[in-house]
Amino acid sequence: MSHAETVHSPSTGFLHSVESGAAVDGPGVRFVYFMSGCQFRCLYCHNPDTWKLHDGREVSLDAALAEVAPYARFLKFAGGVTVSGGEPLMQADFVGALLGEIKARFGLHTALDTQGFLHEEVDDAWFEAVDLVLLDIKHSDPAVYRRLTGQDLAPTLAFARRLARLGKPMWIRYVLVPGLTDADADIAALADFVAGLGPVVERVEVLPFHQLGKDKWAKLGKVYELGDTPVPTPEAVARARALFADRGLAVA
Repeated sequence: MSHAETVHSPSTGFLHSVESGAAVDGPGVRFVYFMSGCQFRCLYCHNPDTWKLHDGREVSLDAALAEVAPYARFLKFAGGVTVSGGEPLMQADFVGALLGEIKARFGLHTALDTQGFLHEEVDDAWFEAVDLVLLDIKHSDPAVYRRLTGQDLAPTLAFARRLARLGKPMWIRYVLVPGLTDADADIAALADFVAGLGPVVERVEVLPFHQLGKDKWAKLGKVYELGDTPVPTPEAVARARALFADRGLAVA
C-alpha cells in the first residue's frame, strides 16, 4: 500500500470505533479512538476489520471531539485519551488536529498507538500534542518483520530513534507469538536496540498472543494462518520479559 492512500484532511476522518473505559492502552483509564485504515497486514492482527480506511464511519473533527467531551472531567484525573487503530498516522492531519483540540479544550493526557511506519509524513511539531507514544515493534529481524507485517522494519526503528531525539516518552509494545516472535536471540536483539534509546523508554510491554481476533478473519473471508498457533506459556512470557529487564528496562 502506498502513502498515496493516506488521508490529508484536518477536518474529516474515518473512525472505526471508540472505547470509553479502556485499561490497556496507556496509563490509567483511557478513551480510545480506533481509526480506520492500516497499511500493515500483520499475521496476528486482532482487528483486521480496521484495515480498510473507508470501512470506517466518516466523522468531522467536532463530532469526534463531542464523543470524548462527556468523559473529559473524569479522564482528567483518571487517565486520558489514546488514538489507536488501524494505524492513526494514515490520517495524520485529522489525528494531529484531534490531539491538538483534546489538549486545547480539555487538557487531557494523550497517547498515540502506532507502528510508526509513516512518521516521515509529519514534522516534529506534530508531536507536541502527544504526551506518550505506544510504539509497536513487531520483530527485530527485517526478514521476519516483513513476513509478519508485509512492510519494512527500518521506518519503525527510525521513528523510535526520532522519538528519542525529541525526548518523547515511549512505551514499547511487543507481541509474543509462539514460533514467530519468541526466539531468545531475536528478543535480545530488540531489547538491546530499545535499551539504546535511553530513558525516554518508560516501559516495555510484552503482550501474549491470543486468538480473540480469529472470528473476525473468518467473517471477513480472510485466510488466518495462525489458527493452530497456541498462546505462549507463562514461562515463555516471563523469559521474554526477563530479556528486556536484563537491559535495565521497566517491563510489564
